[in-house]
Amino acid sequence: MEKDSTSAVGADALAIPLLTPYQMGKFHLSHRIVLAPLTRQRSYGYVPQPHAILYYSQRTTKGGLLIAEATAVSDTAQGYKDAPGIWTEEQVDAVHAKGGIFFCQIWHVGRVSNAGFQPHGQAPISCTDKPLIRRSNGGDVNRFTPPRRLRTEEIPQIVNDFRIAAKNAIEAGFDGVEIHGAHGFLIEQFTGGEQLLSVLPMRKAFNGSFMTSGGFDREGGNRALAENRADLVAYGRWFLANPDLPRRFELNVPLNQYDTSTFYTPDPVIGYTDYPFFV
Repeated sequence: MEKDSTSAVGADALAIPLLTPYQMGKFHLSHRIVLAPLTRQRSYGYVPQPHAILYYSQRTTKGGLLIAEATAVSDTAQGYKDAPGIWTEEQVDAVHAKGGIFFCQIWHVGRVSNAGFQPHGQAPISCTDKPLIRRSNGGDVNRFTPPRRLRTEEIPQIVNDFRIAAKNAIEAGFDGVEIHGAHGFLIEQFTGGEQLLSVLPMRKAFNGSFMTSGGFDREGGNRALAENRADLVAYGRWFLANPDLPRRFELNVPLNQYDTSTFYTPDPVIGYTDYPFFV
């Protein structure tokens, strides 16, 4: 779902592949560096707060594409504390005021949840009744409430939840939506696995705009575009720590190092809006 948007292309945008313009459907992007959707867990009570306005506006460039953090499509979709469930026009307006293009990522976590996140303490829903067990980076075992297997006749309601969430996002002012279909959440639970296949066959088979992400730096992103492995490159951790990432890539200057210990803290400033600009 989209709304029309236009943007100017700067004369210095042709320096490197990442800074070349790109036509994404109706949207005229001035560069190919995308803010990846990053869970930040600072939407208290599932409602985005005023500090999100500053966070996204800091990372906005004219003609640049931003994708907001994953937003729950329903009350059964949550699995993380202080992840957003609704959005307000003020956050979207702040991005549009600087000429940015803003998409909302919508998700349903499925069995990656616990009863405490679910309405009335019910079991999470999934395509299976097998509980999920994951190990954290530190080796600790994370256990989740055993899910309830969705009945076939219930699936259209979940599809409708996504439809309503997309409609609500557009009405709130977003330019479009992205459906989260990875990381073991509900859609991938039905498709049967996390990121096991190379994206190159998908790139060759898909005729639309193709975005890649995960582990790219300036050189790697430029190479991916030069080799036609993608049309756009989404940056997560580096964009988190460098609100002026496109400008830093243009100047080829050092990047702020990100602090993983503050990725998911509830603080509205530390690790969120306090990373410095280069100039």
